[in-house]
Amino acid sequence: MGPEAPIGPYRIDRRLATGGMAEVFVAHREGPHGFSKRVALKRILPQYAGDPDFVAMFIDEAKLAARLEHPNVVQVFDFGEHSGSLFLAMELVEGTNVNRLLRAAAVRDEVIPLDTVLHIGAEVAQALAYAHRLTDPEGKPIGFVHRDVSPANVLLTTTGHVKLSDFGIAKVAVQSRHTEDGHVRGKLGYMSPEQVLGKPIDGRSDVFTLTTVMAEMILGEPLFGSGAELDILIRIRDADLSVLERSDRRIPKDVRKILARGLERNAQHRPTAAAFADALGEIRRRRGMGHGAERLARLLQRLSLSARDPDTVDVPGKITALLDTSSLSTDAEHLVQGLSPTSPEIYRVRLADGRTLGPLSFPRLVQLVTSGRIRRDTAISKEGAGFAAATELPELTRFITSPALTWHLEELVRADRRGELGAARLVPIVFQIMRDRETGVLHLWDERRRKKIYFVDGEPEFVASTDRSELLGEYLVAHGICLRMEVEMALALLPRYGGRLGDALVGLGILRPVELFRAITEQVRARLIEAFRWKVGRWAFARDVRSHEETFPIGESGFEVLRDAVASADLTELEAGLSPDWEEALVFAEHPRVRAEDFRLPAEWTRMLASVETPTTPGAFLTEVATRSADALELAYRVLFLAVRCDLLVPPP
Repeated sequence: MGPEAPIGPYRIDRRLATGGMAEVFVAHREGPHGFSKRVALKRILPQYAGDPDFVAMFIDEAKLAARLEHPNVVQVFDFGEHSGSLFLAMELVEGTNVNRLLRAAAVRDEVIPLDTVLHIGAEVAQALAYAHRLTDPEGKPIGFVHRDVSPANVLLTTTGHVKLSDFGIAKVAVQSRHTEDGHVRGKLGYMSPEQVLGKPIDGRSDVFTLTTVMAEMILGEPLFGSGAELDILIRIRDADLSVLERSDRRIPKDVRKILARGLERNAQHRPTAAAFADALGEIRRRRGMGHGAERLARLLQRLSLSARDPDTVDVPGKITALLDTSSLSTDAEHLVQGLSPTSPEIYRVRLADGRTLGPLSFPRLVQLVTSGRIRRDTAISKEGAGFAAATELPELTRFITSPALTWHLEELVRADRRGELGAARLVPIVFQIMRDRETGVLHLWDERRRKKIYFVDGEPEFVASTDRSELLGEYLVAHGICLRMEVEMALALLPRYGGRLGDALVGLGILRPVELFRAITEQVRARLIEAFRWKVGRWAFARDVRSHEETFPIGESGFEVLRDAVASADLTELEAGLSPDWEEALVFAEHPRVRAEDFRLPAEWTRMLASVETPTTPGAFLTEVATRSADALELAYRVLFLAVRCDLLVPPP
């Protein structure tokens, strides 16, 4: 690849990192008389320069970063626009970060010296104290909260100095574009209890997460453990310090005390960042630890984390202003494999009719696959290379091989029953599958869309759709759970997360696992309910077919979903659905396989059903209700339709 074109007044030396929607370069700006200044240049990727949410967030980051002038904060020198794309010129920090320091120490089975931990903690606390005190032009506090004080964001220079980086998700009281509605920003394991619970936070949340990082450096293991994400979140929520307490004896009393204060579950009981920095400084003073930077520099050198090789760049997992000069041993390399971000690729697609689509970003390519427009044999070109079948692209393997996410018609050949869809016709079809506790897939399709509903023992388990509006990312944006740019960023990094959007959203700190679980549950239910609104199309059911996808229980039985489908159906459709039985005499089934209680009917539905005096016909019952109360007629239609189509009311034996 040839040299990059200049960006504004900056000449590009090389690309440092590329993430979901932005990229960072090592660059320099030349001036008269041989002047030259090296910087880290962060630029919005051209294909996302038109995204208003991302552009607004990038501008917010630039405005906030421009206020920060502190020796322990990565500096921003310049902000501008070039060829329609915004860029930030930042301080280029040569060194490593706490994340790699922890890994290098673990490989060698070493403990990070206490004076080094206190030096790092005090430096970061001073950065936070400064940021928390920021005011607006009128002198009012702006309510700054970093929100992401984690090992990867604590940079360590080769000279032993400490810099706090990545203010892209920081929050200020006057800026709520991307931190509203209880959204959580931060990394799993490095959040405060109030972040986990989605409560309002202030600077003491940063104190909790900084203390968490310090405790991990002292212990040599994560403070809140590892394993299932939900378990970690619960331990944070409860401020479970059992890991710290097990190591209590080898932690000096004064250090234990300050750690305990910083990790108080109640934020009101924690010190401010300024008080925390003062306390750490006092401990260091009393212990004669006045050479923190020098000791840290020697430690980094001994652990091979400060080899100043300008040709060796390894960005540890996210876009920062860090030029990582680390050189880990072979034994340590496996610990950091897979952390480097993948660059967004440009794709072109050749359709069966000969048309070519593109250039396309990876997120758009995934949308075309999951919506059925791209199949296994579709020809795709990547980065200008020749066209090859979609199966040749490893990044599409997850989508091309998943039975639930592909739209082959082989399953329809195996279908043991099929028919036409019409107004309210899906209710009895789904009821039969649920009643008979069948396992299989129900295909629905018309001229413009397809949907598959997978059942296991009669319960709906997974719903796939070619409707773009029903994709998980679109659902999250439409319901205000995520911003468009957040979903795009996660989609761009799908190859790093096994092709799973939910995992990417959690891994990037955009959603908590609990929030993801809730969102997917609601999305599956919404997809299912939407199917009952189809007025035309065809259906087919194939037995013993499984989705093989990770599934999330919808939190209620399928019969309750049927009830809600009837409750939200158009009244004219219910009337049309009852018309074939309008004059049919009906009685209550003596031993129904599914009882009325299984639908968990609202009290008014139960009373209406109890008012049916059998034998009766639908026409007679509805006429009688209309004479009693015109307002009750709509409810009577819904209750009667459910009872007739779900075998609660049946012809006499």
